[in-house]
Amino acid sequence: MNDWPEGWSGDNRGGGYGRGSASARPESARVMRQVRRGAPPPSGPGPSAPPHGAGVPQQPSYVDGQGHGGYDSGYNTGQVYGSPGGRGPAGPGPRQGRPAPDWRRRIKWTAITVVTALVVTTVGTYFWADSKLNREVDLSKVIERPGAGEGTNYLIVGSDSREGMTDEQKKDLHTGSAEGKRTDSMMILHTGDNGATLISLPRDSDVEIPSFVGSESGKKYEGTGRHVKLNAAYAEDGPELLVRTVEHNTGLRLDHYVEIGFAGFANIVDAVGGVEMDIPQDIKDPKSGADFKKGKQTLNGEDALAFVRTRYALAGSDLDRTKNQQKFLSALANQVATPSTVLNPFKLYPTMGAGLDSLVVDKDMGLFDLASMFWAMKSVSGGDGTSMNMPISGSVGGNLKWDDAKVKKLVEQLKNDEKVTVTGN
Repeated sequence: MNDWPEGWSGDNRGGGYGRGSASARPESARVMRQVRRGAPPPSGPGPSAPPHGAGVPQQPSYVDGQGHGGYDSGYNTGQVYGSPGGRGPAGPGPRQGRPAPDWRRRIKWTAITVVTALVVTTVGTYFWADSKLNREVDLSKVIERPGAGEGTNYLIVGSDSREGMTDEQKKDLHTGSAEGKRTDSMMILHTGDNGATLISLPRDSDVEIPSFVGSESGKKYEGTGRHVKLNAAYAEDGPELLVRTVEHNTGLRLDHYVEIGFAGFANIVDAVGGVEMDIPQDIKDPKSGADFKKGKQTLNGEDALAFVRTRYALAGSDLDRTKNQQKFLSALANQVATPSTVLNPFKLYPTMGAGLDSLVVDKDMGLFDLASMFWAMKSVSGGDGTSMNMPISGSVGGNLKWDDAKVKKLVEQLKNDEKVTVTGN
């Protein structure tokens, strides 16, 4: 039986085993289709396959002889899915390089973001700080005021108020437990084009209580010509009468009022990290709690309060105390205005919070006025301003009497914003 397709003879069975071979072709060879991977063999003598249509079905070729088509199309080039580059169906074309960053645009938007953040922070800080000012003093209640001069005049008062202090704080700060408020220190700060001038008004100064309108009652009290110590005016009717008394006895108009109590003073010093002072002598005063050795040292809030309140351990008593108060307040203002405080939010905000919470100011006082006051005090500390006591000529009934001629000249120079040439005690 002939197992070969019809029309094939033994002589054209192919050249797989050679002509005349005695061995039979394996069965699997007879039924397996030919797979050609290369070009067709060259034509020449020898047996050839019968033409298509001679009873043998055309064998599918994986390659068409030209390297195209069939099942092998693109296989050798990696195009197994029929897409360029072998990236799969509808794969992207050649990968594009990342565009260079637009640095100008980035810098511009970074700058805009930073500026916006600074503006928002500044505006927010301003309104926060402004809301914390205690505007309790109404200078419109002060009557018969002197005419305004050049520059700005602040009355700065340190009161011995214990308001809000615990018993432990009173003990630590050696303040005692007296009720009400009195003034331990009073100063006039003048700012203008010829520098700042800081003038201490001793609490024992002999002054006349003039006619005034009660800050609470609204009732007018006629002056009787009575003389008292300056701090008695504050004790009698508060800040408004104190302003009225200073203006009446000096002839200088006061534009703003600033007051700070014991606790607030100590809190500001602690918030700023202490204030360095060069103490000129050993000081020991059990009443104020002062116990210092001569030389440079950093005072915390408790030490600072003891230092500015000390008078019994000083030869000049109240006059020497006012000088120490001037030195310390100028040093404190200088410390607050340093970059290490202003540019450090962890120090700036606690300092501002402690200061603003404890300050009592007049109703017309703004943050810019307060900042101007601190910068002026800093200039005094830096040697660009003048600090002095009110000129004293002697004493009357245990009170310190001002030198009328010097005070008149001093006030005239302040009103005209001239360089101060008058000296004090």
